[in-house]
Amino acid sequence: QESLVESGGGLVQSGDSLRLSCKTSERIITSFNMCWFRQTLGKEREFVAAIAQSGTTFYADSVKGRFTVSRDNAQKTMYLDMNKLNPDDTAAYFCTARINLRDIRDPDFGPWGPGTQVTVSS
Repeated sequence: QESLVESGGGLVQSGDSLRLSCKTSERIITSFNMCWFRQTLGKEREFVAAIAQSGTTFYADSVKGRFTVSRDNAQKTMYLDMNKLNPDDTAAYFCTARINLRDIRDPDFGPWGPGTQVTVSS
């Protein structure tokens, strides 16, 4: 079964930067629209950012201008560069793949990786 594996999370201070990675298979990275979601305890998973097969990017309003999503097909990896982090960004971050662009913001189905925890202290 093809997998999605996130990495790069950690404990940082407010204002710091982090780069998350989502490693997957060649088939997924070259054929699917790729997305980042995040979830805090007791809350629904929320859309963060996505990159379409065309290269077009999409962002939640809360991260626009601070986060950048990118994809390296040769490395079979999607990235999320996060700048000016604040405590509201504290969450487990997940990557997923979507066949249809209309589904990129839908949190109700996977597949999902195991997630990587980002904690931002004030």
